[in-house]
Amino acid sequence: MKPKILHAAPIEAAEMEVLVSPKLLRPLPAGAYEQLALYVDLLARWNRRMNLTAVRDPRVLLELHIAECLRCAQMLPLEIATAMDFGSGAGLPGIPMKIARPEIAVTLAESQNKKAAFLREAARELGLAQTTVHSGRVEDLPMGSTFDLVILRAVDDMGQALRAALPRIRGEGYCAVLTSTSQESEVRKNLPGLEWLPQEGIPGTQQRVFLLGRKANESK
Repeated sequence: MKPKILHAAPIEAAEMEVLVSPKLLRPLPAGAYEQLALYVDLLARWNRRMNLTAVRDPRVLLELHIAECLRCAQMLPLEIATAMDFGSGAGLPGIPMKIARPEIAVTLAESQNKKAAFLREAARELGLAQTTVHSGRVEDLPMGSTFDLVILRAVDDMGQALRAALPRIRGEGYCAVLTSTSQESEVRKNLPGLEWLPQEGIPGTQQRVFLLGRKANESK
């Protein structure tokens, strides 16, 4: 049985701010809610012909998923200048991260061509400068392609993805993982070379957690 698609009325930027802002650490940049409104509308339209996300209710998508990504973006260290969203899918968390932290140059890595096409369209429609889409496996990126941050959320085969992510972290850069508390031990096990910062819970849920680790200096 196919999931029921909800054709809800578009959410205006003002309503979006009411839904999202209580979960944030600080206000978003000017124009962010207009970008988010366009992003949610694009997701809804593309979801009618391909499965970008199983969440069809735009308000649930905002309150439980996009708000989580925005808050986590605000918790990232200020020195991060480049980031890769590993297995970006529908653009979560990479697109909300770019909206919350527009100074970060973001690469959205997605191996499925149809989803990569959506990501390119979203980056163009939202006017996201310094946003690149890599259509292919992360392992196929050039050897020199490394980032200050690699971030993962809801990827298939988390263990394999984490092992592939580690070589893409530049110097003493960071790996961030938005996951469930049940997967926390697996994340730490597959990234033994990281120094983990204090764990952060996600407001509104007891099952979601934001893990942030820093790659150790191999010369020490």
